[in-house]
Amino acid sequence: MFQSWDQLFGIDLGTSNTVIYQQGKGIVLREPSVVAIRQDTGEIEAFGAEAQAMIGRTPGNLEIVYPLQDGVIANFDVTSAMLQYFIKKTQGRLPWFRSSQVYISVPCGITNVQKRAVEETVVHKGAKKAVAVEEPLAAALGAGLPVDEPVGSMVLDIGGGTTQVAVLSLGGIVVSQTVKRAGMSIDRDIIDYVKRTYNLAIGERTAEEVKMRIGTADPSPEPMVMDIKGRDLLDGLPRSIQISSSEIHTLLDDFLQGIVDAIRLTLESCPPELAGDVMERGILLCGGGSLLQGLDRRLQEETGVPVYMSEQPLDCTALGAGLMVEYSRSSARAGSRMVRNASGGGGKSWKAAQEPEEPVRKEA
Repeated sequence: MFQSWDQLFGIDLGTSNTVIYQQGKGIVLREPSVVAIRQDTGEIEAFGAEAQAMIGRTPGNLEIVYPLQDGVIANFDVTSAMLQYFIKKTQGRLPWFRSSQVYISVPCGITNVQKRAVEETVVHKGAKKAVAVEEPLAAALGAGLPVDEPVGSMVLDIGGGTTQVAVLSLGGIVVSQTVKRAGMSIDRDIIDYVKRTYNLAIGERTAEEVKMRIGTADPSPEPMVMDIKGRDLLDGLPRSIQISSSEIHTLLDDFLQGIVDAIRLTLESCPPELAGDVMERGILLCGGGSLLQGLDRRLQEETGVPVYMSEQPLDCTALGAGLMVEYSRSSARAGSRMVRNASGGGGKSWKAAQEPEEPVRKEA
């Protein structure tokens, strides 16, 4: 059982970003999951936003590393050091982690070995207990959906490394699909497109800026344009070009079709009653990739199912993990996957789920 002196945390340890929720304080940290390492000594130079600012500007002996790939730990030692840095940044030198209970999100469908690696990373830093929680379940709870009721709710979580589609009911995931393409793969597609079309080399940060400023999932009546700078691959000199939103829209077709196919496969594998619930209640969009312009309209046109954006798409997974901590603390059945939704009442419509949740607001 949880003790009154236990510190309670929820962590969304993502491929591109890490978000930490603390009970009573809300979101206490939001940093890129990036580390800068010196190749000659192996020493870590920087973490998070500081390391991200170095991308594309590092000397030869400095390497930028993403310690998580496709939502799972690729480098245990670097991930452990990064998490320790984030913990220290939020809590200073206080020995809070010794008595902490931590729920940490992981992609659905990963192996037990990968799940244990995530839990051991947290325990290795002194946590009293760590529990891995599937991301779609945490995201649904963080968005205020009635995950513990006998109704179907579909979540589409587009992160940095993976895109996950899941149907939930009675506190668990009934069926899910994972696509190993997400926000970071769009950046790589833009880099490859500019290189192939314009013979221009651009960096990750420029590609991400293009995606955020003029990236769109549906054709815009008034195409947007953006000037970008890079290195000419023919003469090696700096050069600037103008790229339009219509080019990015065409480039995104393959990625978007993969998401639509995943939604269709999930619905095909779903029990008929739950599929009917999804048709009536719609699909919840969350994750950083869901901020792509026109994504909700495009998916609704392709699938015929209503699509809604989460109130806090970047934070709902960490918020949900934090709510799991709170509700597990008061649950009479320790270890149960069932948790009470934030409203403590009956089911909501999808539109009602977008309204600010008072219990969450008070805690956060």
